[in-house]
Amino acid sequence: MVFSSNIFLFLFLPFFLGIYYLTPTRWKSLTILLGSYSFYAWWRVDFLLLFAGVTLWNHVVAKNILKYEGQKSGRRWMQIGVAGNLLTLGLFKYFNFGVESLNALLNASGMNSVEAIKFILPIGISFYIFQSISFLIDVYRKDAPPAKNFLDFAAFISLFPQLIAGPVLRYKDLAHQFEHRTHSLDLFSQGAHRFMIGFVNKVIIADTVAVLVNASYALKDPTLADAWLGALAYTVQLYFDFSGYSHMAIGIGLMMGFKFMENFNAPYISRSITEFWKRWHISLSSWLKDYLYIPLGGNRKGRVRTYINLLLTMVLGGLWHGANWTFVVWGAWHGAILATERAFGVKGQLDAPTPFFKRLFCTALTFFAVILGWVMFRAESVGQAFDLYSAMFGLEGLHGVSDALAWQVNAQLLSVLCAGLLLIFIGPYLSFKYHQKPETAIGKSVTSVSVIGLFILAVMKLSADSFSPFLYFQF
Repeated sequence: MVFSSNIFLFLFLPFFLGIYYLTPTRWKSLTILLGSYSFYAWWRVDFLLLFAGVTLWNHVVAKNILKYEGQKSGRRWMQIGVAGNLLTLGLFKYFNFGVESLNALLNASGMNSVEAIKFILPIGISFYIFQSISFLIDVYRKDAPPAKNFLDFAAFISLFPQLIAGPVLRYKDLAHQFEHRTHSLDLFSQGAHRFMIGFVNKVIIADTVAVLVNASYALKDPTLADAWLGALAYTVQLYFDFSGYSHMAIGIGLMMGFKFMENFNAPYISRSITEFWKRWHISLSSWLKDYLYIPLGGNRKGRVRTYINLLLTMVLGGLWHGANWTFVVWGAWHGAILATERAFGVKGQLDAPTPFFKRLFCTALTFFAVILGWVMFRAESVGQAFDLYSAMFGLEGLHGVSDALAWQVNAQLLSVLCAGLLLIFIGPYLSFKYHQKPETAIGKSVTSVSVIGLFILAVMKLSADSFSPFLYFQF
C-alpha cells in the first residue's frame, strides 16, 4: 500500500485515524502497531514475520545492554545486536548483488557461474534496520532512554507514516512523544495541510515528469538534448517524489500527534555539496554522520584520515541506497567532492551571507555536480550512465531531441518540468518572503483553498493514471 493510492486515501487512512482517536491513550501504541502491521502486510504478509522478528531481536538486545550496563558484556551485546541487524540487511539486500558480481568475475575469467538462492528485498528494510541500529547504539551510549515496554518500541519501529521511506527516526527523539503527545484540531489541520502538499508534489509534478525520465533513459542512443532532458527531469522527479513522501509522512505524524524531523530544506539552492548534504535527506545524512563518520574517527585523526572517512562514509551511504555499482560510484562521487571541499575549507554554512553573483555561480556549479550524480544514481548500470554522460557533453554530436523521444514530449509535460524547476529555485525565496509577513485571515484562506484545489486535482489525476510507487520504496 502506498500513500498515493485511492485505497490508502479513502479506506485505510480514515479508518485508521477513526480507530486511533477512539482508542484510549494507554492503548494508542497498540492501535499504531496493529495499523502499521496491516499497512506493511498489504505488500507481503510473510515478510511481516521478518519485520516482527527484527523488532523482537532489538528489544531483547536492548534489555541485555541495560542489564550489563557499564560492563564489557553490555558492549558485547550492543555489538551482537548491531551485527545481527547488519547481517539481516546484508542477506536480503546485498546477497544477490554479491553473487552477481562474483559470477561476472568468474565469467570474465572463463569459469562457470555459481548457482545460489535469490532473496526478495523486503520493502523498507533499509529504514527500519537503520532505526534499530541507532536505537541500540543510543541505549548503549545512554543517549536514549530505554523503551518502557515492548509495545511502545514496536510501535516506534513500525510507525507506518515513515516506515517505508523515512525520515530515518531515532527513538531518543520520539520516546517522550510516546509518553505524552498533544492531539488537537489545529495540529490535525496542520498535518492535513502538509499531507496535501506532499501529495500534490508527488502526483502532479513527480509522476508527470516521470514519463520523460523513463522515456529518455530507455533510449539506446540518446542525443545531447535527450540526455539533458532526462537528467533534468529525473532531478525534478526525485526531489518532488521523495520530499513529497516526507511531507506526507510528517503530515500523518502530526495528525497522530507526533512531530517528526524535517527531511528537506531547499537542497538545490545549496552553494556546495557540503551544504547540499545539510539540506537533502537530512535524517539520513545526520545518521551517517553520527553512527558512521564520527565512529570512524571523523576529523579527529588528521587531514588525510578525514578525507578517507568522508569518502568511505559516502560510499557506504551510496551502497545503502541499493545493491548496484551505480550507487557505489554515486557515493564515491559525493564523497570525493566533500573531501575536496574540506581540503579547500568549504564550511557549508546554511544561509551564510554571500555576494549575489558568487552565490549564483556556486549554486549553479553545485547543481551541475548534483545532476551528474543523479545520472549515475538513476542509471541501470555504470555503462549506461557513461553513455548518457557522453551524450550530455556532446561527444555523440550536438543533436536536438530525437524522434524516438519527441513524440512523447508535449507542452503539458514541459510546462510541469519548468514549473518544477522554478519551484526548486524560486520557491524557497517566495516562502521566505511569505513567512516574513504576518499571515492574514484572507491570506490563510486563499492558501488553504489553493492547496485543497490542487489536492482534488491530484486525486483526479491519480484515479486516471496507473499505479506509481515512490522511488525510495526500492531502497
